[in-house]
Amino acid sequence: MAGGLPRNAGGRVGTLGTGIGLDELELAARNHAIPHEALRYDVTPAGLHYLLIHYDIPDVDAAAFRLSVEGHVERPLTLTLDEVRARPAITAQVTLECAGNGRALLAPRAISQPWLRGAVGSAEWTGTPLAPLLEEAGLKAGTVDVAFAGLDHGLEGGVEQDFERGLPLAEATRPDLLLAYDMNGQPLPPEHGFPLRLIVPGWYGMTHVKWLTRIRALDAPFTGYQNVTGADRADPRAEPPRPARLPDVSTANAQRPRGPGTAHRPSLVGDGVDRARRGQHGRRGKLG
Repeated sequence: MAGGLPRNAGGRVGTLGTGIGLDELELAARNHAIPHEALRYDVTPAGLHYLLIHYDIPDVDAAAFRLSVEGHVERPLTLTLDEVRARPAITAQVTLECAGNGRALLAPRAISQPWLRGAVGSAEWTGTPLAPLLEEAGLKAGTVDVAFAGLDHGLEGGVEQDFERGLPLAEATRPDLLLAYDMNGQPLPPEHGFPLRLIVPGWYGMTHVKWLTRIRALDAPFTGYQNVTGADRADPRAEPPRPARLPDVSTANAQRPRGPGTAHRPSLVGDGVDRARRGQHGRRGKLG
């Protein structure tokens, strides 16, 4: 903690041979990877899904919560959580992966959460599609980006900030983006963004903004810290969305003996990746 604010170690680069520092250990103690054994589940249980908390875990009163849609729009909107939950809903299984997955194995590496290969998970998310809400707000001509801000607040790279990420308009208006309030059929756990988070299939985890409270339409490219200086250090326009990848754990599991009472374990490198890809694009439920 620095000045009473949660601190993310990001913004520095470790040279060859740099050990894990105390600030990285602090992050590692707050966050966790998926256990490789959990890849046996088609849907990752919430407690086994990888977890990354950039700043604090906000204490949110669901009754007082508000989501605003503002900026370069014709009709600014403010919705309560009940109003969000009353909108048409979809359930989608979506695989998430942190962009820093494998960071601790790099030399040099960015100083941040020291992931090995377990920063992945594939949960079922229930929520309302974002695109119709943007349509109701009326995006003005000239809208370029849409920015999404969470309630989490902290210090990173010497900058005090709310966590906020931007998406190009064409990505933000895709029909598969969700404002999710349930994870695996239950309200979002506090650490996974209660009461509301963004789900963006095909994009790395930091794009799936947790504790979502503000959506801003912009008439210029978003230049906030998380897009320009943060983990990926690049505007999302610079590269296409990348599907998440599951870690290769074949070495750890390929020689495990099978016998009476041993549960079937599909090939984690073959079947597991196929299941993740199917889940990433699969959708259940109906509008209405």
